[in-house]
Amino acid sequence: MDLFVIIALLVIVSAFYSYINARYVKLPGTIGIVLIAVIASVVTIFVDSIDPHSARYLTLLAKNIDFSSTVLNIMLGFLLFSGSFTLNTRRLKKEMRPIFLLSTLGVIISTLVFGWLFYGITLLFHIHIPVVYCLVFGALISPTDPVAVGAIIKNSRLPVNLETIISGESLFNDGIGLVLFITLLEFARSGEDNLDWVKAALLFIKEVFGGICLGVFLGYVAFRLMKSITDFQTIVLVSVALVMSISVIAAYLHFSIPLAVVTAGLFAGNRSINMDSTEHSHQALEKFWQLIDEMLNTILFVMIGLQMINLPYLENYWLIGGIGIVVILIARWVSIMMPLMFFRKIASNTIKNVNILTWAGLRGGISIALALSLPYGSYRYVILAGAYFIVIFSVIVQGLTLNKVIDASIPKTED
Repeated sequence: MDLFVIIALLVIVSAFYSYINARYVKLPGTIGIVLIAVIASVVTIFVDSIDPHSARYLTLLAKNIDFSSTVLNIMLGFLLFSGSFTLNTRRLKKEMRPIFLLSTLGVIISTLVFGWLFYGITLLFHIHIPVVYCLVFGALISPTDPVAVGAIIKNSRLPVNLETIISGESLFNDGIGLVLFITLLEFARSGEDNLDWVKAALLFIKEVFGGICLGVFLGYVAFRLMKSITDFQTIVLVSVALVMSISVIAAYLHFSIPLAVVTAGLFAGNRSINMDSTEHSHQALEKFWQLIDEMLNTILFVMIGLQMINLPYLENYWLIGGIGIVVILIARWVSIMMPLMFFRKIASNTIKNVNILTWAGLRGGISIALALSLPYGSYRYVILAGAYFIVIFSVIVQGLTLNKVIDASIPKTED
């Protein structure tokens, strides 16, 4: 199946699922599309086992998509840029302290808590996974997904401050999570005796600070170029070129692509490119990136549903998925509570909403993409199955019940 056919089928399937949801199911866009895609994948698997020819095209589409490469190398940059470019930076600055704590210390704590809890509980069920691979699992599943978060909270009744914290955290913690994932995976491959801790620390610093510096520099250059012209077509092309150039340069220099893209988006989005009070290029550019965000969201969540066709059969995958769901919720709660308790003075207004922050910490396609990037081995499929269950539970169950958790946690007078 050639590239054009794959793209065409993916767009056609995405449009069809989106129409079915908008016309009949009428759930919030992301939740409805994932639910329809999962049901369609289950039916496809069943039909394929009876008559492979009946579900041939959908099965071929699922198997021909390089999900990990598509998400991490192509879609992620555009999705993160659109989210950061349209984010209200005034609110972001106001809530920057809790956002920083949750996107750094929170990710590290969640990785450690998840890894050790998952290791201990799976041992009780006679499923042996080395601690280091449990920690790798924790690193890829701990960061909240900006795509899933952004899509779900649009339809929630979150207070403005919590919406800003959750959105900001999800934009920044992907970069930290990816670097942590790479470091732990190198540890798993090399072993404790062969791992150069100094090299690992330098790699972490290079990825994080290199990505931020690259984002500031290219974001400034693109901003100056866009501000110097009024031709909207050229402005759009410059913004698209910014995302693509960051992805290429950051990959070549081994900088964090998510942190670079988010930094560039915040830098460019925080400053108006309008040349005078009657010109509206900046507002039009925001609408363009919002449209890109919504279209790519739909395609991404259709791809998540399609990945179910590719999941290997494991005798205990239901058990692994169930354990993973419980453990990630515990790890998420602890990773919020510990940093905010320790720095109570700067996050006193946030700590009382820990249950909302826990339930709103959704996982998405990035976690599945990282799981698919793991080297082939006996633990890859366990982690992949667990990640898939967590993501589906996160988007559908947590997404559908988020407003109920908000209503139960916040008195009506505060809403």
